[in-house]
Amino acid sequence: MPSNICRLISIFGLSLLLFSTAKGQSQNEYKRVYLSGKDAASQVYWDFKVSDGRKKEQWTKILVPSNWEMQGFGNFNYGHDHKNPERKVADEIGYYKHEFDVPSAWRKNVINLVFDGAMTDTEVKINGEIVGPIHQGGFYRFSYDISDFLDFGSKNILEVKVYKRSSNQSVNKAEREADFWIFGGIFRPVFLEVVPHNHFTRIAVNAKADGSFEALITVKDVPRLSEIQVQLVEQKSGEVVGEFAQAIDSDSVWLSHVFPGVKSWNPETPNLYIARFSLIRNKKILYQKTEKIGFRTVELRSQDGIYINNVKVILKGVNRHSFYPTTGRALSEANHLEDILLMKEMNMNAVRMSHYNPDERFLELADSLGLFVLDEVTGWQDGYDTIVGPKLIQETVLKDANHPAVIAWDHGNEGGWNFQNEPFFHLVDVQKRPIIYPWLNRNGIDTKHYPTYDSPEGRLDKSGNIFMPTELLHGMYDGGLGAGLDDFWTKYSKSPLFAGGFLWVFSDEAVIRDDKGGMLDSDGNHAPDGILGPYREKEGSFYTIKEVWSPIQLGAFIPTDGFDGKIQVTNNYLYSDLSTSKLEWSVEKNDSWKDAEKLHSGSVLLPNVKPGQSTEVDLGLPITWRDGDVLKIAAIGINGEELYTWSEAIRKPKEGNPSYFSSRPALDSQIITVRESSVDIHISIGEKLFVFGKDRGNLQLVKVGKSIINLNQALNPEGVNASVEKVTWKQMKDGTIQIMSTYDTYPKKITWTVFTTGELMMEASAPESSLDLLGIGFSFPEEKVLSAKWIGNGPYRVWANRMKGVEFGLWEKEYNNTMTGHSFENLVYPEFKGFHADFHALLLETEEGRIEVRTETPNLYMGLFKPVLPENSTPGTKPVLPHSDLSFLYSIPTIGTKFHLGSEMIAPETVKASREEQASSMILWFRFD
Repeated sequence: MPSNICRLISIFGLSLLLFSTAKGQSQNEYKRVYLSGKDAASQVYWDFKVSDGRKKEQWTKILVPSNWEMQGFGNFNYGHDHKNPERKVADEIGYYKHEFDVPSAWRKNVINLVFDGAMTDTEVKINGEIVGPIHQGGFYRFSYDISDFLDFGSKNILEVKVYKRSSNQSVNKAEREADFWIFGGIFRPVFLEVVPHNHFTRIAVNAKADGSFEALITVKDVPRLSEIQVQLVEQKSGEVVGEFAQAIDSDSVWLSHVFPGVKSWNPETPNLYIARFSLIRNKKILYQKTEKIGFRTVELRSQDGIYINNVKVILKGVNRHSFYPTTGRALSEANHLEDILLMKEMNMNAVRMSHYNPDERFLELADSLGLFVLDEVTGWQDGYDTIVGPKLIQETVLKDANHPAVIAWDHGNEGGWNFQNEPFFHLVDVQKRPIIYPWLNRNGIDTKHYPTYDSPEGRLDKSGNIFMPTELLHGMYDGGLGAGLDDFWTKYSKSPLFAGGFLWVFSDEAVIRDDKGGMLDSDGNHAPDGILGPYREKEGSFYTIKEVWSPIQLGAFIPTDGFDGKIQVTNNYLYSDLSTSKLEWSVEKNDSWKDAEKLHSGSVLLPNVKPGQSTEVDLGLPITWRDGDVLKIAAIGINGEELYTWSEAIRKPKEGNPSYFSSRPALDSQIITVRESSVDIHISIGEKLFVFGKDRGNLQLVKVGKSIINLNQALNPEGVNASVEKVTWKQMKDGTIQIMSTYDTYPKKITWTVFTTGELMMEASAPESSLDLLGIGFSFPEEKVLSAKWIGNGPYRVWANRMKGVEFGLWEKEYNNTMTGHSFENLVYPEFKGFHADFHALLLETEEGRIEVRTETPNLYMGLFKPVLPENSTPGTKPVLPHSDLSFLYSIPTIGTKFHLGSEMIAPETVKASREEQASSMILWFRFD
């Protein structure tokens, strides 16, 4: 069946469902009837034309909700285009028409027409008449009472004119001249609210963790001798937990009650209730509406912290744009659910809505799945004026205030505010939530953006205010985010003023450009800042964050050094003990390059460890656990989810490699012959030939049978310029050949040994000084590489300031040339190129043959070819890389962010610890097939 027919069937079925649901409801209940689709997955066709750009002045059809650019209309713009004289800032107008039926049975009802979001100035007509003032502001819910404009019992015509740019310049500055994609169109649902004449015009709830309950109710035309009844139902069980009634005699009333024994809401146990509000007169229900609520208390305690339900919280959060490559800002249920589940998988407990309030459904899912939310009023470095600003603040609060997930309001971003408008938050918000100014130190919260590790901008010991950067570790390309997070979090967590932080940003914001052949466009380096790719591909930082923010943390365990199976466990949950959590462990055995075999496994239920406390846990490993090569320990959270799995080598590489390859047949010994010329040394063993240069003693070429393997030792070590002082060679008594080179700097000596088995061993003396990049490298034609297997940490690459999120084991990946945050049309993860820590062994599959490298030296890094850096990389995201294709290193570089160098993103103690490992000579074994 063609996809377009399937879509029409889906839309038709949805419409039937919506209208049948409305008809099946009591005439006195709140009804919502969608004129558009409910979301981007259930769009409805409306008539449409656009004034300029693609398909201009052509009446045709468009799917609603959508951004019209994503439907092939108008022009694309990024928010910075107004500063670029070479780019035209589009100002087209979209014209919409839609016909809908209004049943005669609705004649006595009030009918509200509601828009959840249209960009930006929006004029609305019903049956040719303008129904109210033009709405200005693109991310907000607005509505009109259209009861007097409708023809009941017949068809009605809705006409909507949407101006891409606003006639209010503060709206343009706040929304349209920003560091994000700017679109046009009705991008969120349009629906009718059908309510009886007497109805609630607002329900504002303040339900606190102790069970106290307040609600501000406003009523249209309050009937005499009427009352409001409130019934509270637990969502999961459907059990009625309490009810009360209160008489009313005005159009605005405060209700208050205490519900003893209710369960509070928090991200770890997001308990929800349904509050059913009924307007009653003479025991007859005149109107009824439900609100889904959670009982929780938010407090900002000056110079102390943010307390929720009397618990001091640390927010582990990320900034999230409402965005998907194929639909722009028009999103589906699946989009929202995927994003929240990915946040939860990274062990996040919070999200900042950057830089506008989100879809209604996103907040409903945040309520039910459990996330703290900072809800934002737009203002990207410029704020709304005092005419439109108060209206948009009130629209934000009216739409989102009853969601327990929303714990604070953000008033703009980085200067995008107007202090005169601040009072309108608390004028409307009955909960009086904190008001945050992202980037500013105001209202008791210092939200400084992008502090460096040692920067005084952190101000943890200066201002005395709570410290919570609302943008942290800018993630352009592969920089920031996970890089630096462990050091930052360790430092900040020591301060009682620390309340958490929000990484920038959740996903790369690259949009499909049908006007550019379907390419994914991130506007250069303006929008590739994510932990995830545009289609939610997981970058390496995803797993670093997952480990650093795991609510169950394990103390360092090194099974190679007298490990007795006991491990420290720390509870970093905010509200939950560990009595429903456990550790699962396994011991695995490597067998050459085959999949690992599980020798032993088990699990340990954790004791009732309270938040913030630690205990020692005995894994109960069997006596024979050391027969294995890898020990894995997984922390299983309070809901049965895997929080993180740690994996360590049971042996150091010198002992490990003989164990991994113990079942492999030994190589036969053969006679070695040597042929020396004026420039090189040819050493033959059976069908193998090794060529070494006489000037530097370096391996230049390998031949196996008729196949040449172009592995060539680099003339210079990595990180230094070295001059060769002397090269000699000799044959040992056992027939082996040794080629020795001495250098004026690192390494003082390199010795190659050619064994009668056809294997090579290289030993380079230990360094005498520390450098950021140091080791031995080789060249090899990249176009000949097929895949790599290795034993070490993986599967993702590391940087010196992003060592977490990878684990020891046997890993495999095929060659790819992924440029993180850039090569969107071919994002393959893990990236093939980059550094890997705790290197033990490598098998490189090439068109020329197999190259195997094993080491005896602990704590080495393997550099697997050189990552290609996007052309728009800033200095911070351009670390020093090896000049070699294949390198073995004592130290590797850090990576920075869009704004800072890597050296500014790492603790000095981390650098020192890394350099102290440069103590052993480097021993590498080579085998060629």
